[in-house]
Amino acid sequence: MSIVPASLNHLLRIPLAAEVHSRPSLRLDGNESLTHLAVYAALDAGAGVDPGHGLLQNELLAALCLNFGVSGPKLDAKYFFHDFGSFRLQWECHTEFATYTFAEQHVHALALEQAFEQVPLRHIPQKWLHSLNGKVMVASHVVLQQGAVTLDEMRQLFGANLLVGSEVLESAKLWTDFAIAPDGFGRCVVQDLGLQHQQAGRLVQRLLEIETYRMMALLGLPHAHHGAPVLNAIEAELARLSAGMTDSTDAISPDSHDDERDLLHKITALAARMEKLALENSYRFAASNAYFRLVQARIGELRERRIEGVPTVGEFMERRLAPAMSTCESMVRRQQALAERIGRTNDLLRTRVGIVQEQQNRRILESLNTRAAQQLRLQQAVEGLSVVAISYYSIGLLNYVGKAMKAAGWPVNPDLATGAVIPLIVLTVWLGLRRMHRHVAA
Repeated sequence: MSIVPASLNHLLRIPLAAEVHSRPSLRLDGNESLTHLAVYAALDAGAGVDPGHGLLQNELLAALCLNFGVSGPKLDAKYFFHDFGSFRLQWECHTEFATYTFAEQHVHALALEQAFEQVPLRHIPQKWLHSLNGKVMVASHVVLQQGAVTLDEMRQLFGANLLVGSEVLESAKLWTDFAIAPDGFGRCVVQDLGLQHQQAGRLVQRLLEIETYRMMALLGLPHAHHGAPVLNAIEAELARLSAGMTDSTDAISPDSHDDERDLLHKITALAARMEKLALENSYRFAASNAYFRLVQARIGELRERRIEGVPTVGEFMERRLAPAMSTCESMVRRQQALAERIGRTNDLLRTRVGIVQEQQNRRILESLNTRAAQQLRLQQAVEGLSVVAISYYSIGLLNYVGKAMKAAGWPVNPDLATGAVIPLIVLTVWLGLRRMHRHVAA
């Protein structure tokens, strides 16, 4: 026989292969009573997962084990099972909550009322139960009994509440009302009519998961109720700003630039409010949707058959849970649609602001062109004065030269010579300045 050396294995091969076996169902045989607690350790049902959730759940389990002198699991454990003698405990740590399932076997079948009183939770220290203050999300008692129970007995047990029941897995019946009894616990009865090996444990596990995931899915409903008026206010404000933008910018004017910037600031603030609301709700709504899909999957695994006059678990969830999930989905769609509308309005307003800025830039350029033309005319005028001034000083210098030559004995009349060269000097100066300007322009 060949053996795969450990060095050949990927680091995650063994952990990933063990993952599918990490949460086995309880082994339930005969008559059993169970208590199931789902503990939500986070401070509130907020937008994300508490980073200290796993550590807190392990601390709660370790405290319980310490009461019975039992060593708890490692801090990174996700599953724990132990037989304490008077009861058995199965603990599972999930992303947002941890479950404690206490099971106790009875030698003989108890009357249903008595069975719900003789629950394994009576063995748990009250001090530890009080430490769960504000953290219990689900608390349910389940009674597993062999033999038939009449419909009248079930209706009497659950009182005036709506009774839900069905035949499941072709060898059992389940009864519940998905309500919280006066003792603070939900109640469920499972009749074993010939379940095969480990079927009872898997069936009870599915029922407990349905109840747990149902409650976790409903955590998104308060967020939907709280977010609805906020969305209504944002929608009304966006409609008002859009109407104001249309009324004030029918004819785009550069003078309306300040109004446009004010509208842009307000719409940007709306976008920030919308983003904040989405961040607060996105995780919760996504988690609720995932839990709802798990509920539907577990109901499908029950393979229910109707009991005349009693709604099935699937029908009950379709009428009660599905509308709540539809409300959450509607909120998600509204958030996405409103965010897109705000984005489009923001883009439109930015475009209008851009147009106004372009018009202002064009006016500035036109003003610069006008000023350049004025400067050119002024420069031309200055050039004329420059020709006169330079010619004047040049003629004066030549006149002094002529006088100096006359004083030296030269036969020169300074005044006649100066008058004669004036046109030549003016033309020479004018041509020189023109040439210099052409050279600078080139």
